[in-house]
Amino acid sequence: MLYEIHMLKNYPPVNLNRDESGAPKSCMFGGTTRGRVSSQCLKRSWRTSPLLIQAIGAERLGIRTRKLPQLVSEKLKEMGVGQAYIDTVLPKISGFGNKDGTENKDGSYTAQIIFYAPEDIQAVAESIYEKLKGCHSLQDVKELKAKELQEAVKGAENRPVTLDMALFGRMVTSNAFRDVEASMQVAHAISTNKLNMESDYFTAMDDLLSGATLEEAGSAMIGDTDYNSACYYSYASLDTDILMENLKDTPDAAQIVKAAVPALVRTMALTNPSGKQNSFAGNVLPSAILIECKEEKVPVSMVNAFVRPIKPEAANDYDLVKGSIQALAHQVDAIDTGFCLNVKHRLWFCPAPYSAMVPECAATVCRTLPELVEHVSGTLA
Repeated sequence: MLYEIHMLKNYPPVNLNRDESGAPKSCMFGGTTRGRVSSQCLKRSWRTSPLLIQAIGAERLGIRTRKLPQLVSEKLKEMGVGQAYIDTVLPKISGFGNKDGTENKDGSYTAQIIFYAPEDIQAVAESIYEKLKGCHSLQDVKELKAKELQEAVKGAENRPVTLDMALFGRMVTSNAFRDVEASMQVAHAISTNKLNMESDYFTAMDDLLSGATLEEAGSAMIGDTDYNSACYYSYASLDTDILMENLKDTPDAAQIVKAAVPALVRTMALTNPSGKQNSFAGNVLPSAILIECKEEKVPVSMVNAFVRPIKPEAANDYDLVKGSIQALAHQVDAIDTGFCLNVKHRLWFCPAPYSAMVPECAATVCRTLPELVEHVSGTLA
């Protein structure tokens, strides 16, 4: 089954996802500049969300890091390996993740950032432990090669992966870990409206300066922060057959999928990127959610609903959110009428005051987010 999730979120002034200059990311679409939140940013906000962790369990989620040596050293301590041996072998673990097994000078991190399942870290630790049992002195440990240690890690093709890895994939250049094809494709979210970038000029006042004299006047520092305000359209598609294939070596894979899909929908709805949230507190809920379930796997983004930027029209009581929802609903109807794709389930949720705005072809209109999540669970049955 293919699940497609379409979502509209209208944000106040925010800087959710910064570019190299510190400004909110942007792009060109439909001949105009739009706000953009990268798919990498969205995926990280979902997979690290407490909502997903609580629903799925931390043990079913992986860790993406360069600090493999530290993680393995903790396992080796638990196995009873002496600290001197650990300190000696630690730099060699930094050679994991590349075919040549080249060690980093620092020795505490790998050259490549890698997504690890708990089973991956355990497998590396057990393999190194076996190698260390054959060492009779620290000199023997020093003579071990990172490439040799890496090649000794076996069983990657049958090792379980975590749910987030099964969803978002993993690409590595080491035979110690297997590549995982992503079962979920996530688009960069873009604004439905034309972008108007703004900048906040701010000062920081020193509480101990009275301002009574020239030396005690003025601010302690000045700065500026770029931001924008936009209504973002997000799109993602999830192939549950690929997800199941990725989890084939994981116990209770079917139950995990049944719990994961509705939990993921809820997490996507209730989670926002963390960028500059302490400064802007741009935490919003969706203005509309559309979920389509297809047995015929033809993924379709509705982004062209916004090829012409949405503009508020006060004369027609037509605000940005209302215009974006209406454009999305019209695009759904146009795709349904023109292409006649086989959509098995179409679920629509739009909270008040826009709840009356639904596509003509909507099969099931949900009044609440829990009702939408419950319907998603029902489709998995």
